[in-house]
Amino acid sequence: MQKRFFLLISAITLIIVVASVMMFGKDSYKDLTGLPESPEYFFRSQAGGLEKRDKDFVYAASVASPCVVHVKSKVAIRGRGFNYPDPGPFKDFFDDEFWKRFFQIPEDGERENFARAAGSGVIIDKDGYIVTNNHVIDQAQEIEVVLHNQRSYEARVVGRDPSTDLALLQIEEDNLPALPFANSDEAQVGEWVLAVGNPFYNLSSTVTAGIISAKARNINILQDNAAIESFIQTDAAVNRGNSGGALVNTDGALIGINTAIASPTGVYAGYAFAIPSNIVEKVVHDIKKYGVVQRAYLGVFVRNLDGQLIEDLKLDTAEGVLVDSLTLNGAASRAGIRSGDIILAIDDQKIKNAADLQAKIGTHKPGDEVKVRIFRDGSSQSITARLRNVSGGVEEVKKVRNEVVEMLGAEFGPLTMEEKNKLKIKSGLEVTRLHSGKLKAQTEMREGFIITKIDDKKINSVEDLTAILKNREGGVLVEGIYPDSPEVHYYALGL
Repeated sequence: MQKRFFLLISAITLIIVVASVMMFGKDSYKDLTGLPESPEYFFRSQAGGLEKRDKDFVYAASVASPCVVHVKSKVAIRGRGFNYPDPGPFKDFFDDEFWKRFFQIPEDGERENFARAAGSGVIIDKDGYIVTNNHVIDQAQEIEVVLHNQRSYEARVVGRDPSTDLALLQIEEDNLPALPFANSDEAQVGEWVLAVGNPFYNLSSTVTAGIISAKARNINILQDNAAIESFIQTDAAVNRGNSGGALVNTDGALIGINTAIASPTGVYAGYAFAIPSNIVEKVVHDIKKYGVVQRAYLGVFVRNLDGQLIEDLKLDTAEGVLVDSLTLNGAASRAGIRSGDIILAIDDQKIKNAADLQAKIGTHKPGDEVKVRIFRDGSSQSITARLRNVSGGVEEVKKVRNEVVEMLGAEFGPLTMEEKNKLKIKSGLEVTRLHSGKLKAQTEMREGFIITKIDDKKINSVEDLTAILKNREGGVLVEGIYPDSPEVHYYALGL
């Protein structure tokens, strides 16, 4: 009896299963509701239903790999041992052994007066334009680009932007494969991405996969007065040599330029950071058109909202950033934005934190109008602000060629009277960046040095420096200080 009952139950179960399969075949997806219609996971069948497909990265990898190149730089160095160029803020993210390997410097004995650095780059135009990280080619005497097909080219630097750690190169070639830009604002946390580059300098065209772990990350790695940090964070494996490589979405479009990793050892530890493609595209466009980046400013100093601040200010929202103060006659103050306002959105795009606001403004140029949605006195309102340049104007900034500055291989920044008083000096011009040039080749000068005099003549501006050194021959004596030391330093320079 029990056996017959078991057989009966089994037969009924089989009939139900067969009927279910017949009723809910592959075309029955069209009758189900709530299924995602993302092309990454489903496609429309000829019958009109949704059919699930396997997820892979073959297409994206095949598109991106030919567009990612190997960038090799020859960097001037001096002396014995590991006297490699100062990595600046990047030294906090990598150990000393990493930098020894990065610059491929021998362990002991005399060596050549240069080291070789390496990284990756991305072809973004068929006419040979390649974007990479500024720190990959900084201070380079020569730059070599090796394509996916192993063909090698000498590259020229079209322009650099230390504020975003980007550089634009060009090689003499045409009809090259090029990656299209994706809209990084539309990238979502949890979205699949691929990192393509040349890790460890010899593993060319390596593809790794991961997801976007976070957006608008500020990791304080770019120590520049106008630095823009709003990194895409990913867990795709990125190692030394990947700098300047591509972060692409599953459509094979460029979503970011891989720039840094957070690691105590100098190798992948689960956190990598990429410059968003919208910032990259804007910087590249400006360098190609103007020779210099058109940097726009809203003119606000903001603070991220946290639980304590929300409670103290009795806010009804946890979104946006608090306007702490404003620059005098800046875009925000001219538009009517006040201290204490909460900036919620720019052009209807929500603002998550200060880095996000910085990135949104960073994709604009001076003179652009943006719609700023703010929260004030318990309600939100929209205000239109016209962005301005660093000088407070709305006109485009033109790159002015200065042969003296190019010869020295440096960038300079003026000091305010307040800064001079604090350092107890009456004159001064800061050396903000050092590239290949006479200062780097002939002296031990470091970035941050403040030139107070040249041949006992006071220096307060690039114009002062140019007037003294233009058409000058022979030796000159450069005098100045470092902000962290009261000692006066002297550098002899031959022209």
